[in-house]
Amino acid sequence: MKVKIQTMLGDIVVRLYDETPIHRDNFVKLVKDGYYDGTLFHRVIKDFMIQGGDPDSKGAPAGKMLGVGGPDYTLEAEIKDGIFHKRGALAAARQGDEVNPERRSSGSQFYIVWGQVYNDGQLRQFSKQLRIQKIQAAFNALVASHRDEIMQMRRERNRAGLQELQDKLAAEAEKQVKDGGLTEEQQKIYSTIGGTPHLDGQYTVFGEVEEGLDVVEMIQGTATGRADRPVDDIEMRASVIE
Repeated sequence: MKVKIQTMLGDIVVRLYDETPIHRDNFVKLVKDGYYDGTLFHRVIKDFMIQGGDPDSKGAPAGKMLGVGGPDYTLEAEIKDGIFHKRGALAAARQGDEVNPERRSSGSQFYIVWGQVYNDGQLRQFSKQLRIQKIQAAFNALVASHRDEIMQMRRERNRAGLQELQDKLAAEAEKQVKDGGLTEEQQKIYSTIGGTPHLDGQYTVFGEVEEGLDVVEMIQGTATGRADRPVDDIEMRASVIE
C-alpha cells in the first residue's frame, strides 16, 4: 500500500509496511477520510526529521503552538526488530515514556526521518545504549509478570526477598537479550545512508519513502521559528495511490 503526500515543494510517496498492520490501516483510513488535507509539517528539525499530522495545524495562525492535536485514540505500539529509523523511514509520533510507558502511538501524527551519517565509534555507543534499553524493557516485563509476588513481599517488608527477586529478574532479562545492539544491516545503513539510531526500539516505524526523498531534504532544511515550526507554512494533501 502506498500513499502520496503532496506539498508545494514536491511530492513524497511512502510505502506502508504490512508488518505493522494497525498503523498501516489507520494511516490509510485517515488519508481516505481527507484527515491530513490542509494540515502542516508543523515541526521540522534540520538533520533530524519532519513531523506532521496535527489536525490543529489546519489554518493555524503564525505563532500558534502545535503538536498536541489528534483523534481521540492512540495506537498499540508495533515496534519490530529489523524495522528501524533509516533515512526516509515513516514513523508514528507519541507522548513520552513518563506518561506513556506502553509507547502507544499518536492516532495521526507522524514523522519522516532525515537524520545523519554516523562513524563507527558513534554506532558502537548507540549499539550499547540500544542493548541497555532492551534489557530494561525485558526487566520491566518480568517485573510486571511478578507483580503479585512483589506486592506481597512489600506488604511483608521482606527486603531480602525483594532484592533476591530483583537480582534474579535482572539476570533473566540479560539472558533474554542475547545481543540486542545494532545489527550489521543497521550499522551499514547508518554509516552510509544515515538515519536516527537513537530512536530505534522507542517509536513505531510503519513505512518508508519510495519517491521524493529530495523533497524531505528540502523540508528538513527549511527555516524555522518558535517550536521548530517552519517560517513559511508547508501544507500537505494525501491520497492513496496503490
